[in-house]
Amino acid sequence: MLKNKGHSSKKDNLAVNAVALQDHILCDLQLRNLSVADHSKTQVQKKENKSLKRDTKAIIDTGLKKTMQCPKLEDSEKEYVLDPKPPPLTLAQKLGLIGPPPPPLSSDEWEKVKQRSLLQGDSVQPCPICKEEFELRPQVLLSCSHVFHRACLQAFEKFTNKKTCPLCRKNQYQTRVIHDGARLFRIKCVTRIQAYWRGYVVRKWFRNLRETVPPTDAKLRKKFFEKKFTEISHRILCSYNTNIEELFAEIDRCLAINRSVLQQFEEKYGHEITEEEWEKIQALRRETHECSICLAPLSPAGGQRVGAGQRSRETALLSCSHVFHHACLLALEEFSVGDRPPFHACPLCRSGYQKKILEC
Repeated sequence: MLKNKGHSSKKDNLAVNAVALQDHILCDLQLRNLSVADHSKTQVQKKENKSLKRDTKAIIDTGLKKTMQCPKLEDSEKEYVLDPKPPPLTLAQKLGLIGPPPPPLSSDEWEKVKQRSLLQGDSVQPCPICKEEFELRPQVLLSCSHVFHRACLQAFEKFTNKKTCPLCRKNQYQTRVIHDGARLFRIKCVTRIQAYWRGYVVRKWFRNLRETVPPTDAKLRKKFFEKKFTEISHRILCSYNTNIEELFAEIDRCLAINRSVLQQFEEKYGHEITEEEWEKIQALRRETHECSICLAPLSPAGGQRVGAGQRSRETALLSCSHVFHHACLLALEEFSVGDRPPFHACPLCRSGYQKKILEC
């Protein structure tokens, strides 16, 4: 009897140990709806979920009852632990079959884990799960010093249905929310913005330098001065008054003045001098014995006769009563630049004239 009792007690202990180990494995892997002790509870939860679905009613959300909550700047940079309390002990751990879980890490231990992660450069490198930069998205640090996106780690746990580190496979790790990746991303963005701004300032300064200081190269120097000349000419053209009506009015005034001057000149010198007027002019003739152009005598002196080999030079009387050699006057008219008949001027009094050839 005693042997049978001892044998049955050993079987009971083995059965309890087996159930405890099985329950510990299920709890460790966090398998859902497979716990032997909570099987009835899961069925009750299913029924409650069905009844809740039947009793649900559609509610229109107008958004009027919601109150705007201002985001707190302190909470966005605060680090905190996601699982501050250790999980409850399983039956196997209570019976001493398996060691208890490690206690929660203190703040000093978390600081050491964080320093080890910084030395490894996990926050600088992309997330090992999604292979993307951390940027400003939530970031978690595990007790094994590995860093992931919070959403990526949650998706990994949901997909694998167990709580193990994706890199070192450590079970039942502890997680802490950190912001090292966001801080490094802000520094990177600020550095990039400063680099772009400094580049813009330097390019603007160099462009102004190129526009003010001529280059030393001959071709570039030629282009520089061509550009400056075109800019100056463009500014001059833009500064002019381009009112066409005023321009045409000024042209009309100038033409009217010129017509009046020409009309006065024609009235004064345009009519032909009659023989009577020529006789009056000849009576007023100045007593001159030599041509004022060639300084030669107008006629042989002392009543001298002209020899057979000599030719008498014709004299021309002007309407201003001056007398010149006709050949000299013609030569002067040919060399007078800008003067055209009947607008020739007398070499002495600079008045317009009409001429008459006198007989020797």
